Amino acid sequence: MKKLLLETDRLIIRNLNPKDVDDFYFYRSNPEVTRYQSFDVMTREQAEKFIESQKDRTFGKPGEWVQYAIEKKETEKLIGDCAIKLDHYDQRIAEIGITLSHTEQKKGFARETMNAVLQFLFSLEDFHRVVEIVDAENESSVKLLENCGFKKEGHFIENIFFKGKWGSEFQYAMLRKDWEALVAED
Repeated sequence: MKKLLLETDRLIIRNLNPKDVDDFYFYRSNPEVTRYQSFDVMTREQAEKFIESQKDRTFGKPGEWVQYAIEKKETEKLIGDCAIKLDHYDQRIAEIGITLSHTEQKKGFARETMNAVLQFLFSLEDFHRVVEIVDAENESSVKLLENCGFKKEGHFIENIFFKGKWGSEFQYAMLRKDWEALVAED
């Protein structure tokens, strides 16, 4: 297992570190950013503890979410974070989560991050599938997944009690063969 470091034209995806705390707290304390997330708004102390718990994590432990910084190269500032979790029972399957600062949304950074993580995962030998569960009301995430080539596999109606009410979710997935077909088109 090793630390993950990915680079795109505009971004560096790397481990979180203590210098990220101000930027991390800035967007993770915004209720609009956390609206569809499994976590709620964070205090500064929670942000510090979270980063401390993630800074030395390595990729590859089944069943464990690892949160990575999304750093904008131009400013060398944290603009968001993404998480990867290999399935507890089958390491050929993963789930990804992306959170972007409210000041950096609708600029293509989520898609750039998603594509970099997909490229990494599908470069792993025998890796087979990425599964995404998304709140049915989260139109931006649904659009991102569809634009990246994910296929909707299911619609779960009021299947989760979430932030004080019943919510519905979609399940999307991308298979290796679908990723390879997308890459071949470019």
